[in-house]
Amino acid sequence: MDQDDAMLHEARKALMQARRIVVFTGAGMSAESGVPTFRDALTGLWARFSAEALATPEAFARDPALVWGWYEWRRARVRAAQPNAGHRAIAAFAAHRAADDGGCVTVVTQNVDDLHERAGTPAAVHLHGSLFAPRCSACAAPGAFAEADPLEPEDGRHLEPPHCAHCGGTIRPGVVWFGEGLPEAAWAAASAALGDCDLVLCVGTSALVYPAAALPERAVRAGALLVQVNPGRTAFDALARFNLRGSAATVLPALLCG
Repeated sequence: MDQDDAMLHEARKALMQARRIVVFTGAGMSAESGVPTFRDALTGLWARFSAEALATPEAFARDPALVWGWYEWRRARVRAAQPNAGHRAIAAFAAHRAADDGGCVTVVTQNVDDLHERAGTPAAVHLHGSLFAPRCSACAAPGAFAEADPLEPEDGRHLEPPHCAHCGGTIRPGVVWFGEGLPEAAWAAASAALGDCDLVLCVGTSALVYPAAALPERAVRAGALLVQVNPGRTAFDALARFNLRGSAATVLPALLCG
């Protein structure tokens, strides 16, 4: 057994012994399914913008058709993607532990896609919101999309956002923009899970986006063991008991279902 196999074996034993597990996922988890990361270079209509310039309340107020069009383009890319083997391994592991009374597994994600849910995870906690949960910019009521799964052109388009059925306000993407706080309910759920867990499994996160990245750090300070799955080094390396180098789609099936 080589060093990597030995570490995988020890990490698997730690998972089996833990009763309260949090799986904490970042952009690398979805990138393996072909979902562009937030800071990938923009093309077409948005080539002259940075993602940071579009993802603000000010940008939406200034040109709602431009921003809504960009988010619909992103949502179309997510719809075309499929959960990878890592997403499916997490869902199967959580279901197996629940069925065998092997403890609680909570999935907390920084991603705004629905790939965890489509893989079978019923209630992932979305710290940064969701592309699939639009809401009214005036009254915050849940919104609906104007078209059912429109085919978005590759180069993008300006697209006027729909209006709220309750107050007539403009519907906005249900994601967290720069300058906004995280959703209170999601933050409370994630804080509670990470504050009371035995083990945190961090997958595909750079550990640089705060305040989300503070949650695994707090869990470790409270006594939780941290297992990290990532192809490269991150800010969590020094905190992790086990650093498993590799992609989520490769490592997680071996770790969780092996």
